[in-house]
Amino acid sequence: MLTIDRLDAFVLRSPIATPVQTSFGIMRDRPALFVRLTDRDGAHGWGEVWCNFPSVGAEHRARLLDSVFAPLLQGVAYASPSAAFEALTARTEVLAIQSAEPGPIAQCIAGLDIALWDLHARRLGQPLWRVLGGTSPEVPVYASGLNPTQPERLAAEQHAQGYRAFKLKVGFGTDRDLGNLRALRQAVGDCALMVDANQAWDLQAATEHAAAFAPFGLRWLEEPLRATRPWDEWRTLAARAPMPLAAGENLASHEAFAHALEARCLGVVQPDLAKWGGFSACLPVARQVLERGLRYCPHFLGAGVGLLASAHLLAAAGGDGMLEVDANPNPLRTATCGPVAQVADGRVRLSERPGLGDEPDLAGLCDMLVAH
Repeated sequence: MLTIDRLDAFVLRSPIATPVQTSFGIMRDRPALFVRLTDRDGAHGWGEVWCNFPSVGAEHRARLLDSVFAPLLQGVAYASPSAAFEALTARTEVLAIQSAEPGPIAQCIAGLDIALWDLHARRLGQPLWRVLGGTSPEVPVYASGLNPTQPERLAAEQHAQGYRAFKLKVGFGTDRDLGNLRALRQAVGDCALMVDANQAWDLQAATEHAAAFAPFGLRWLEEPLRATRPWDEWRTLAARAPMPLAAGENLASHEAFAHALEARCLGVVQPDLAKWGGFSACLPVARQVLERGLRYCPHFLGAGVGLLASAHLLAAAGGDGMLEVDANPNPLRTATCGPVAQVADGRVRLSERPGLGDEPDLAGLCDMLVAH
C-alpha cells in the first residue's frame, strides 16, 4: 500500500543564451516543475510535470499540485501507483471539464504518477526499468530540438559527444528547411535524420514538404498536421509521404491513442509520460504500439527527471525505439538526468540503483542557477 504524507512542488527556471524555437512559439528560458512525494515511512519518489507552455505554465501547475492534488493524495492508502493514477483521474474529471483545463490537470497527474512509481521501486530496492518488466538497461538515443539557425553546428557538437541520430525543427519556410537538411547531412554524414514540424502545415503543405524532404532519407516526419485534424487527413498524407509519420505527444487519453492506432497512419507513436499518463498509462500504450508492429519512441522536452523517467519507460517497453534527448543547453536537464548525460555510440545505460536511480540536488541546482 502507498500512503502519501507529503507533497512538495519545486519550480525552477534556467536562463539560456539561445532561445528554443518551434514553428508555433519560442522558449526564452528553461522551466522545470519537480514533485517529491514522501510516504508515512519516510520513503520518497520524484516526478516531473510538463510545463513548457505557456511561459507561466510551471507556476500554474505547481499551484494545482498544492491546491488540488495534495488534499487528494495525503493520508489516502492506494494499492499501487496505477490505482492512484486511476483514482486521481476520476476525482478530477469534472474539475478538468468545468475549468476547461484538462491538459494542466493531466500533466499534474502524470508527474505524480512518475513520482509514485519511483517511490514504489525504491521501496522494492530495484531499478524502475526492471520493476516495469524491462530486460536490458541500455536504450538508443537521438539528439532532438535542433533549431533552424545553423543546426549543423549543434549537431556536430552532439555527434562528437556520441549521438548518431538527429531531429531538426522544420516549418520555417521550404527553402530554409531544405538548406538546413543539406547542412545537417553534410555535418553528420549518413546518421539517422528526422524532422519535427510541430503541427505547422495543412494537408496540402504537408504533402508538398514531405515530397521535398524525400532525398534526405528521413526516418520520420513528426507532427506535420495539427493533432486535432481528422485521421482521414493523416491517412491521406501517410499514403503520399515517402517517410513514416510520427505523432503522439499531444494525445491525452486511452481513447485518443486507440483511435490513432486504429487509423493505421502512424509509423512512430510518441506519448509523453510527463504530459499525460505517466508510467501507468504510457507503458500499456507503448506495448500496444509494439504489438501492432509500429515503433514506440517516447516524446520528451523538459528537465532531467522526466527524461530519466522516459528512459526507464523505453527500457521497460523494449522495441527498436529511440529516446528523445533535447540537444539545446539546459542545466536543469544535464544536472538531473543521471546516466542519460553519458552517451556512447548512440546509446545510454541506466543504473542498477533503486527507482529512477538519481534525484535532483535542489541546493546545488539553486546555487548553479544563481551563478547564471
